[in-house]
Amino acid sequence: MQQISTARLVLICAGLYVIAVLTSTCSSSKPAPAPPHAPELWGDMKPVVSVKELMRDMLDPIADNIFDAVKIVQTEQGTVETVPKTDEDWEKIRIGAVTLAEGAYLLKIPRPFAPPGDLNNSTGPDAVELAPAQITAKVEKDPVEWNARIEALRNVGLEVLDIVKRKDVNELWDASENLDKACENCHRSYWYPGEDDSFYQKLSRRLQEHREQPSHSDGTVKSPK
Repeated sequence: MQQISTARLVLICAGLYVIAVLTSTCSSSKPAPAPPHAPELWGDMKPVVSVKELMRDMLDPIADNIFDAVKIVQTEQGTVETVPKTDEDWEKIRIGAVTLAEGAYLLKIPRPFAPPGDLNNSTGPDAVELAPAQITAKVEKDPVEWNARIEALRNVGLEVLDIVKRKDVNELWDASENLDKACENCHRSYWYPGEDDSFYQKLSRRLQEHREQPSHSDGTVKSPK
């Protein structure tokens, strides 16, 4: 067998080392594989109605499943308290909570704030509501607030769902109040921000002045001179 000299052996080893380094360098320069794409929706989400119609025809009516579940009404016969008692009562509340929690996210889909031609109560000297274009501008300027209002509404739906599981009437009273606050805070911010404390103080003064006006015997109010 022919023997390989020491010098030749060194050259062979050095060559193998260079090949290994070059191979490693080339392989490391290859781009990393792209992460897998997130699963796409089954279809595009397209709005059917405006925010005003969505509230009127879906969210407001279903919220009554929660509002009407616990209430106290004064009648001629006395105080009447309503609370859920049967499985059917709790089932109606559950339907309201699920629809509210899921339906609130429909407000995240960009859509008109009112039907075409509907300007809300935004005209005239005493107008207190914003026009749809004004609401849109406010949302576009601060989308974080809009999403926060939506999350607040959704959280009440989730809260009620948990209450239904435990059938806790006492907590349902609190949840009903939380729902009222979530709705009213959003409306005050976007729909009728003009109805602030000064607005109600002015309205109260007008009502008081109306009561103090003297009236004729025929029931008509005498105009002050």
